[in-house]
Amino acid sequence: MSTLFTKIIEGEIPGRFVWKDDDVVAFLSIGPLADGHTLVVPRQEIDKWTDAPADLLARMTAVAQAIGKVQVDVFGAERAGLTIAGFEIDHLHIHVWPANSLQDFDFSRAETSPDQDKMAANAEKLREGLRAAGHGEFVPEA
Repeated sequence: MSTLFTKIIEGEIPGRFVWKDDDVVAFLSIGPLADGHTLVVPRQEIDKWTDAPADLLARMTAVAQAIGKVQVDVFGAERAGLTIAGFEIDHLHIHVWPANSLQDFDFSRAETSPDQDKMAANAEKLREGLRAAGHGEFVPEA
């Protein structure tokens, strides 16, 4: 049975993608901790990060780092937060978001009904920033 993320990756459910390559995709979280909160997800359905092949996990981390650098720049954050929780969806994913304090890591503060126009604008900011940072070949159109 396909996971929710597989359905997003395959276009069965809409997603605001900011990155696509042969192994990894990244799209905005529907419950963001901050503007531009992104999920980095392998195309392959893997439940636990500890079960992921090392090269895939390394690729995911590299993508998360590229996105985090752009988030810091385009959203004016002090740092980029990164975490792997794995309890929400049984499909490996890395959360990466702009952060200014430890309070920004509190998942109980995630938005439950984010403004969709703002989400679209945040995705476009990230795509533009990723293109400007030299990652254009992996950045999809809106």
